[in-house]
Amino acid sequence: MSIEENKAVVGRWFTEFWGPDYNPGVIDELAAPDIRFEYSLHAPCRGRDAVRAFATKFRTAFPDLAFDGTADLIAEGDYVVGQWIGGGTHTGAAFDDMPIGALPAGSGKTMRFTGTSVLKVVDGLIVEEVGLDDGVTVLQQLGLIRPA
Repeated sequence: MSIEENKAVVGRWFTEFWGPDYNPGVIDELAAPDIRFEYSLHAPCRGRDAVRAFATKFRTAFPDLAFDGTADLIAEGDYVVGQWIGGGTHTGAAFDDMPIGALPAGSGKTMRFTGTSVLKVVDGLIVEEVGLDDGVTVLQQLGLIRPA
């Protein structure tokens, strides 16, 4: 696929997976069956079912979860890089998928943070998504660690 086609796949993924109007069907449409999915704030996932479970748990805890791009996508070969900002308010279920601490149900705490994601697209499917997020900011905002 061309660089522009890969960017289109990732653009759709960012909109339908990470955007405010989550479409769970996009996982089966755009993620490879054995997708590698890793962010510093969460346990790594492997495969569509694990990514779906992650998204369900995250969005159940943070029902207004949404992320938006902050710059044009950059692509080279099979790789597409995107910068983003987003977050949500914890008004849902308890949430413990973080490196330290957990939130009881409905804590009301809000997180807003930035990050960069690198996605690899092969034959129109995302085979890996690896991101670096501002986890320290999130953990501070959620009251799980204290500012220095």
